[in-house]
Amino acid sequence: MFCIIQKNIIRPSSILTRHMHNQYVLMQENNGTREITLNHEKTKNSLSLDMMNSLIEALNLNKGDTSLRAIVLSAKGNVFSAGHNLKELVNGFAAAAGCQLVATCDIIICSDKSKFSTPGANFGIFCSTPGIAIGRSVPKSRAMYMLLTGEPLSAQEAYESGLVTKVVPAEKLDSEVNETVEQIKRKSRSVISLGKEFFYKQIGLNVIDAYRLGEEIMVKNINSLDGQEGINSFVEKRKAVWNHK
Repeated sequence: MFCIIQKNIIRPSSILTRHMHNQYVLMQENNGTREITLNHEKTKNSLSLDMMNSLIEALNLNKGDTSLRAIVLSAKGNVFSAGHNLKELVNGFAAAAGCQLVATCDIIICSDKSKFSTPGANFGIFCSTPGIAIGRSVPKSRAMYMLLTGEPLSAQEAYESGLVTKVVPAEKLDSEVNETVEQIKRKSRSVISLGKEFFYKQIGLNVIDAYRLGEEIMVKNINSLDGQEGINSFVEKRKAVWNHK
């Protein structure tokens, strides 16, 4: 499955197959797309333990269901997430950061009005755990700029740094997200799942081991039911009919 960050409010679907609503998270699912909205405007969607537990529950709900093809993560209000909830510390450490949540997602689509920051040092708490995700998404000098100064990156700067996938005008954000989701849903769920798991696993390997693992995954993919269907549909010049296996 893919996670996509969307900055503005998600439009409600007309037909829901699954939903979960509480003061922290709104979740609705329709036609293979699960839409999760952070819903705590009064704290600017800060990541308290209750918020994170609600988010984890919404993300993991029936995650093995083959009908679930993509997850869209959004927020209600003008701030996606203010990050650390400084009123709630756990063993001396703040809970998490909104920018870390962004950097952890697979695909990030934002409007040209979006900004991204890790301002913890301004409040005496260095963004240690957010820095892990940020440092794996952007060049070292840009990550250190964010972490040491707390100054925000504009949407364009975030794009140029590799933090976000695409920047679009605010009025086109919904349509861009929807089109990306539909592109993903046209593929085999099993192939996407296999490829995503491989991608993140190989990042931590040296080049030789990464290629060895890649060979294993390629063979597994080709021999899978949908791998064979994909090859046959290409040869026969027809649209593939996925079994998601």
